[in-house]
Amino acid sequence: MPTGSSQLSRAVRLHSHGFRTPADDAVSVVERLGAIQAQDLGAAKWVIGSRMTRPTPDAVDAALAERRVVRSWPMRGTLHILPARMLRPTLRLTGPRVLANARLRHERLELGETEYRRARDAVERELAGGGTATRDELSGLWRAAGIDANGPRTYHLIWWLALDGVLCGGPVDGRLQHFALLDEWAPVGAGEPDSAEQTLAELFTAYVRGHGPVTLADFAWWSGLTMRDTRTALDGAGDRVERFVDRPADDGPERYVAAGATDAAASRPSGALALAGFDEYYLGYADRSPVCDPAFGDLVIPGGNGVFQPTLVLDGRVVGTWKRSGTAAKPRIELRWFESKHAAAASRFERPVRAWAGFQGIELQGIDSTAP
Repeated sequence: MPTGSSQLSRAVRLHSHGFRTPADDAVSVVERLGAIQAQDLGAAKWVIGSRMTRPTPDAVDAALAERRVVRSWPMRGTLHILPARMLRPTLRLTGPRVLANARLRHERLELGETEYRRARDAVERELAGGGTATRDELSGLWRAAGIDANGPRTYHLIWWLALDGVLCGGPVDGRLQHFALLDEWAPVGAGEPDSAEQTLAELFTAYVRGHGPVTLADFAWWSGLTMRDTRTALDGAGDRVERFVDRPADDGPERYVAAGATDAAASRPSGALALAGFDEYYLGYADRSPVCDPAFGDLVIPGGNGVFQPTLVLDGRVVGTWKRSGTAAKPRIELRWFESKHAAAASRFERPVRAWAGFQGIELQGIDSTAP
């Protein structure tokens, strides 16, 4: 049995993620988890929606439009949705390291300080006064400024400017992201941490609150920070977090939960969940074995390509994946089990799958089940 795979551990994780106490609004979900990986915007909306009492895509769009949460590249060089007040402080910690690691890639794309400065000047001039632009519009703007802005170069210029706190995700139109100047879209305001130490403490507290039980290595992976930063974060969190005690399973590294989380959680994990691709329940850890046998990891991330499939969670364990099938006129859902024994639980997924369909505005024609 993997370290930390006890029933209590999984029950506390379900509680930490908010599946036992869904939120009434999208902002509360994001605040609880700290950040949500969001390179697939449609999937990220269901990551949030699956933790809400009355989920709709419009509720997520509204949270972004109200500028209480924002989409950018705060951690691991990957798109996330996070509280707007935490974006600048987080970038100050993570951005320099990510950009240093990208230097060789930028050299191969022939992107240097000259290109960066011309792109920045153009975008600050064009978007000043509250303007927004899509990726294609930014590409056209930069071509007009004399910058070769092919696909990869456009992406990396946006990414670079976002890591430097110049650009951020603005309003969304369905799956189409617009970009805005961060200082105009989400001006510096109350609630931002005052120091690097305070930022670390808030990041760690939020991560533990929304993901616990977690190890320090889990947080270091999730945040992209060093173990030294991680230990500073633990110290700063103080009594907001506590060591997770799970005898007799305490035979691995120390794990942490939000203060009181173990008492608040049920003693046994229960329920069926149809989670989005890239959901934090599986993705958000260095060690995913507490909820999924590593033998099935390649079924969640086929070929290790970084594309996380939507998952089926039964009583706290990831037991399969699912996907939309059928046709546009007659949509269906296919449940794919890791082991044939779990196919008997297919009926338990009727409600969560249809909840996803309702969220998407899809009238399902049926649900199919495929065992190995």
